[in-house]
Amino acid sequence: MASPALAQDATTSVGDAPPARPAIAFDRWEEDWSVLADPRTPREPFDDLKYIPLSANDPKTYLSFGADLRERFEADDAAGFGVGGSRPADYLISRLEVQADLHLGAQVQIFTQLESDFAPWKTVLTPVDRNPLDLEQAFIAVTEPLDGGTLTVRLGRQQIAFDLQRFVSVRDGPNVRLSFDAAWVAYERGAWRLSGFYSQPVQDRDYGIFTDYSNGSLTYGGARVERQLFDGARLSVTISRFTQNPSQYLTVSGDERRDILDAHFSGARSGFDWDVEAMGQDGQIGPDSIAAWALGSLAGYTLSDVGWSPRLGLQLDAASGNRNPSDHQLGTFNPLFPNGYYLALAGYTGYVNFIHLKPSVTLHPTKSLTLLLAVAGLWRETTADAVYTQPNIPVPGTAGRPRSYTGTYGQFRVDWAINEHYAAAIEAVHFTIGDTLRQAGGHDSNYIGVEFKYGW
Repeated sequence: MASPALAQDATTSVGDAPPARPAIAFDRWEEDWSVLADPRTPREPFDDLKYIPLSANDPKTYLSFGADLRERFEADDAAGFGVGGSRPADYLISRLEVQADLHLGAQVQIFTQLESDFAPWKTVLTPVDRNPLDLEQAFIAVTEPLDGGTLTVRLGRQQIAFDLQRFVSVRDGPNVRLSFDAAWVAYERGAWRLSGFYSQPVQDRDYGIFTDYSNGSLTYGGARVERQLFDGARLSVTISRFTQNPSQYLTVSGDERRDILDAHFSGARSGFDWDVEAMGQDGQIGPDSIAAWALGSLAGYTLSDVGWSPRLGLQLDAASGNRNPSDHQLGTFNPLFPNGYYLALAGYTGYVNFIHLKPSVTLHPTKSLTLLLAVAGLWRETTADAVYTQPNIPVPGTAGRPRSYTGTYGQFRVDWAINEHYAAAIEAVHFTIGDTLRQAGGHDSNYIGVEFKYGW
């Protein structure tokens, strides 16, 4: 523990309130456990591992350990709507992450995180289901004051996410999170934040330990400008490039190059909240050009003076499909690195060739309990292209079918923040399919997920 002299340096005056313990963050590297240098900070078991001081003079020089455990039971009676003979499946997905976080003063951070992911009883495994032991993150970050602002450089394996994680996410819904081998530079001054990055997304392999890799066959990089506006509203614009060699779509294959422009605007005011994002993509794949687009929007109004503080929400999303399979222009939107939580954990809906309209009601019976009830209708943006499931998997036999209506689903979700370390959730989805999926051999689908999380 910290010495008395160090503890006294960490306080400002005897009359100050005790420092609060850091919350367990979604991005664990953002936590600052140097507050434990102050003896007035509330203590918990194993705090000697949360804060190991390495300097008698600087409380910001320390080593911290942590861990996350997530267990989720899933039951899905029709993966891919049952097209192709998929069978009902009940299984567990299990994720364990452990980390070491070394701070050398306020300027230098070295963060390392290991992952171990398993999927007991799941018979059809994908790369995002299982990863026995691998390096999830390992980066060095340097932060320096510069011209009235703050410059941050981060190098190494890391996780990158933008905004609501519609298109660039850490992929927290499935079992194996997504990491990037990347260089990231950001400068923040006042209401402005400028970022630039280049990355090679990590490709997961589950047949051994420490086998994940990245290379130049899959890259993503760009520049981003963010501006804080009135009352917490934020505007951002991102210009980026995605490459994949090779890439496969229904009508064309080859090396893929997409130049991307994304604009995002979010905020809250007078009970209203909103989050709107638009993305355009052009480029080349094999012999074909690319022209694709997507729109995402969430808006709501919270009745704060009514019991349970109901929020009435409306979600509208759309993404382009390929309207003419023979015109040598691919219109199928590439959702990049999407987050399954944004639509529904069931995975019945991909952010490709669709129109998605979803009214919802969110309730808060207590401060720790949140209930969501929603119903959504889905249509294809063009009947020439397929119905897609997450993230961008076409359902066989649906491209070219005449009806645009895909189906309707109902969603019920409960989130319970038990305390600072424990959380639980239940999500249930029922999807009633339209004629396009039924003629392709599909049937109505049901999903239920029961989740438990622990963070230390």
